[in-house]
Amino acid sequence: MTETYINPSPEQLAALQALDLDRENLTVALVQFAVLYRHGEKVSMSTRAGEFVTLRELRQEVGNDAARLFYVLRKSDQHLDFDLDLAKSQSNENPVYYIQYAHARVASVQEQWGGDPATLPGADTAALDSEHERALMDRLMAYPEAVEAAARELAPHLIAFYLRELAAEFHSYYNATRFLVEDERVKLARLALATAVQHVLRSGLGLLGVSAPEKMVKIT
Repeated sequence: MTETYINPSPEQLAALQALDLDRENLTVALVQFAVLYRHGEKVSMSTRAGEFVTLRELRQEVGNDAARLFYVLRKSDQHLDFDLDLAKSQSNENPVYYIQYAHARVASVQEQWGGDPATLPGADTAALDSEHERALMDRLMAYPEAVEAAARELAPHLIAFYLRELAAEFHSYYNATRFLVEDERVKLARLALATAVQHVLRSGLGLLGVSAPEKMVKIT
C-alpha cells in the first residue's frame, strides 16, 4: 500500500458542512482487510459472494476488549491475521489478557496491603534502585510521549505497543520482587511504583476503549 490516507468524499464533506464542522478536521485512513483464523484454519469469506463475518459477530465471539485491542495492535494499513482462538484464550500469548492481568496484579497487591493508595504519592522513591525499578520508571515517563505520538500520527497502535511493553516490564518486576516487605520505606515506594503502573495501564486501556479489570483468573 503506497499511501495511508485519502481525501474525504464529497458526501463526507457535505455531512461536515451540514453539521457546521471544520472540513480540515476529517482525515480518512485506509484500512486493510482482516483475515480470521479459527482452529488454525482460515475462515472462509468472500466479498464477491457476500460471505463475511461482521464486526458485531466478531465482538460477540471474542468480546469487545479483544476485538478492539487486536485491531489496534496493527497499523491501519498493515495486514491483520486475527486468531480467534488466541483472542479468547487466557494466556500470556493473548496481549489483551497479558496487559489486563498486569493491572489486576497491582490491585491484588493493594488488597493484600490494605492501605490507602491515595497516600502513596508521598512515598520516598529514592528507595527504588533496582534494575527492574529503574526500567519501569523510564517506561512510565515515556507514556505522555507515546500518547502524543499516537494522536499526532493517527496511530493508536503506538499506545497498544506501549501498554504491552509496560505490562511485560511489570510482570518481570512482579515475579522478581516482594512488595510487602518489613522495611516500610521500601514497601511504600514499591507500592507507589506499582500503583503508578496501574494508573497508566488503566489510562491507556481507556483510550483504546478496553476495560481494566481488578480481578482476573491467573494466566499461564
